[in-house]
Amino acid sequence: MSIDLTSENNPNTVRKSGWLELVRKEDWLAVWVGLFLVLAGILFWTAGSSIKVLTAQITKWTDFPTLGSILSAHLGSIILLFLTFLILFSITASFLHIKIGKFAAGFTLLFIISVAVNLFSSWGWAQQYNLEAPLVALAVGLIVGNLIPLSGWFSSALRTELYVKVGIVLLGATLPFTLIIQAGPVAFLQATLIAVITFLVIYFAGTRWFGLDKYFAATLGVGGSVCGVSAAIAVGGAIKAKKEHVSISISIVVIWAVATIFLLSLLIKWLGIPAGPAGAWIGTSEFADAAGVTAASAFGDHALNSFTLMKVIGRDIFIGVWAFILAFISITFWEKKQTGTKADASEIWHRFPKFIIGFFAASILLTVVIAATSVSGRAVISTDVIAPIKEFRTWAFTFTFLSIGLTTRFKELTSFGWRPFAAFSTGAVVNIILGYVLSVLILHNFWASL
Repeated sequence: MSIDLTSENNPNTVRKSGWLELVRKEDWLAVWVGLFLVLAGILFWTAGSSIKVLTAQITKWTDFPTLGSILSAHLGSIILLFLTFLILFSITASFLHIKIGKFAAGFTLLFIISVAVNLFSSWGWAQQYNLEAPLVALAVGLIVGNLIPLSGWFSSALRTELYVKVGIVLLGATLPFTLIIQAGPVAFLQATLIAVITFLVIYFAGTRWFGLDKYFAATLGVGGSVCGVSAAIAVGGAIKAKKEHVSISISIVVIWAVATIFLLSLLIKWLGIPAGPAGAWIGTSEFADAAGVTAASAFGDHALNSFTLMKVIGRDIFIGVWAFILAFISITFWEKKQTGTKADASEIWHRFPKFIIGFFAASILLTVVIAATSVSGRAVISTDVIAPIKEFRTWAFTFTFLSIGLTTRFKELTSFGWRPFAAFSTGAVVNIILGYVLSVLILHNFWASL
């Protein structure tokens, strides 16, 4: 997997300060893109219209004549959807100093592949076997990415982090804030238990059993206990871990994240676990937001909601906390002299994933709008605002899963030796088992009735 350690996610780069962060950091740009789509949905609704004309919702088809009719009927909507995303993401790319021409060309190809994936997933045969667009996108990406060399202009559009963050902000608009308040404390407590135990298992296995240094083991531990790639990058920089160790940690997270998509999906279906507890288990035991969304999407909105509460609200917000704690430990106990990183309270805010603010803002905004609307009007909001936002979310996640697959190289992922993988895997196994116990056995009724 190709990792860019010179991006704004790398804490070793120069920090952008003040108001510039709002237009120069990918987290904030994802917030603006997501909230723009949410506000557009509300404004269209207040004007007596709907943004569903932009969403290109492809209906089920069983034969090629029907497919032809669907394409003919939705061609205008598909073009409008493409132009909407192209304009928004091209503006974002310009703020991130990506060449717009290359990005636009790459995104055009990515969008065409995404349309093909969604058409396949809408096929009656594919739906019979639960071949949802996210899983198909991931599989297609892995096959194509490992068989065909990708051009640089195409690679510039494979912005996994950007697409998944926009998708999560949009997810907030479909999740009532009242539900977040109701479930948030439980999700946070469950996430705290998982994060602490998984981190300690990986750290002690790495340092005591497999001979890894403290910095490497800590980076691996956070990658497996909190938020995968983002956590590994943030904490690796905060404690001054070697760049190659951060890259290795990211690669291992990706391996386990992809494997866990299929492992958890199979276990959930085999054990017959209901959607709510299933989503909570995925949120507890997946190692990346994008991969978790892929797995949870296959079990419906209930699973996606409980996954989001568990992973985004429960675990992702720990990035800043862990960066602060481990930076403090590194300076106070591991380093003889203070050089560089300082453990101060601002570290929490700097590492805090800003897209979560967008998630909450979207949730509060729609909750307020719904509360101020009559009962009959709420049904209209559901069909004309929330349903189209869900479609935008699905497309954003499809871009995400394709990007993951297209940038994952199996050959590169096997080049780092067995000891780091063994240390991470020890914690991953504990995490999955503990996640099952908490989500499916102990808190089954809570997540099922959510």
